[in-house]
Amino acid sequence: MGRTYFVEEAIGQYLSDLSTKVKPYVTGLLIGQCSPQRDYVIRAVRTPPKEEQKEDNVSPSKLASIDEEWITTHASQVSRMLPGGLLVLGVFIIASPELSKDSQNALRKLIFSVEKSLTKRRLWKPAEEEVSDRAALQICSATKKVVCRTYDVQDPKSSAKPADWKYQSALSASWLALDCTVNVNIHIPLLATSPNHDLEKNTKNGLNRWSKQIEDSVFLINGQVKDDDTELLEGQKKLRGNTQASTQFSDVKVLTQLSQGSSHRSTATVQVCSASINLKGAVKCRAYIHNNKPKVKEAIQALKRDIINTLSDRCEILFEDLIINEGPHKKNFEREYHVLPQRLFVPVAGSSVMLSDYKFGDETAGEIQERFVEMFDQSVQAEDIHIAEEINTVNICPVTDNTDNAQQKQLTKATLLLKLQQNMGVVIAAAVAVFASIFSFNYFSD
Repeated sequence: MGRTYFVEEAIGQYLSDLSTKVKPYVTGLLIGQCSPQRDYVIRAVRTPPKEEQKEDNVSPSKLASIDEEWITTHASQVSRMLPGGLLVLGVFIIASPELSKDSQNALRKLIFSVEKSLTKRRLWKPAEEEVSDRAALQICSATKKVVCRTYDVQDPKSSAKPADWKYQSALSASWLALDCTVNVNIHIPLLATSPNHDLEKNTKNGLNRWSKQIEDSVFLINGQVKDDDTELLEGQKKLRGNTQASTQFSDVKVLTQLSQGSSHRSTATVQVCSASINLKGAVKCRAYIHNNKPKVKEAIQALKRDIINTLSDRCEILFEDLIINEGPHKKNFEREYHVLPQRLFVPVAGSSVMLSDYKFGDETAGEIQERFVEMFDQSVQAEDIHIAEEINTVNICPVTDNTDNAQQKQLTKATLLLKLQQNMGVVIAAAVAVFASIFSFNYFSD
């Protein structure tokens, strides 16, 4: 028996509108949530047209000319903007009748390419029992016939299986949300023997180790430790018959282990280090879960992944920004202090789920609005952009070469104090009045 996809009713109208606007075909992503019993599709977003296609809404005439790299890049960008619990769970294509024969082969190829691209970026591994089927939705632009099939992305030789595609109104109007703020202080030593201190590679290695700590953490939901297999809403009133978007929030605290238990043997290794990276601050994390008797383990898994993803994605965005604005050589250590982008959320019409994004301090609301139009084909009002983390002023104060360490003035008002040593001298960097919501990236070498 195939899988069943419950789909937000508004998606049907969106796909219908696309079929009349774009010829001879259009591709896009399906966004939603997988669960053991059923899958949910809450958004469909078309692949952004390239510059040469924007004028006349015309795609290349043959499916063989589909730009696979363009579509997988779009999927990676969209994936960054999804809160915990949501993922790219399929691909759609709307094509004219003469192209319908080749549509399924094109979809199969895209599904595996998209999944490969997304898996490459992840710092977490899927659970053994996790749903690995992804949807391939084919729609005929002339007859409006819908055919949904699935492929198992864990099996490269997987063949298509039939799936049900069912529209439902107010599908995600009362989904559950889990919120938490995680304090992070990651120290990544850089070996003196390393020939090249590549910022991105070393940071990712450090995040990999940190992600395992998050996986092993204890999660308190509304102050309680709950058994994995109990229902998340056990003992709480469920919102029933509600067609207006309303969110039921749960406050979550994350307890990380200070040390390994006595059953774990560990050995100390002495290594000579020439520098280190510090990732320090607090991150706002959020996950959404369906309201059809969700289990505690589903909710905690979604939140764990959001914690890991949001930090990893911010670092990735910073590296890309450095390359674009300052050149590839800036991936190495020529600056000592960076502020990572802030997280923000925007609502989705008719849904309790909010989408996510990240902004640097100098980015305007207009730039964020443009990004949502391009990535999600969605207009966002400036007043609907909710910044989850406050930005604060960062001061970098130089100190002369001959200043004795013991005599350096302590900046007692600073909540973040860093000592940066380079060949040119000693620099003290202090962030003034930094609240828990700012997140910073720092490098210092001996």
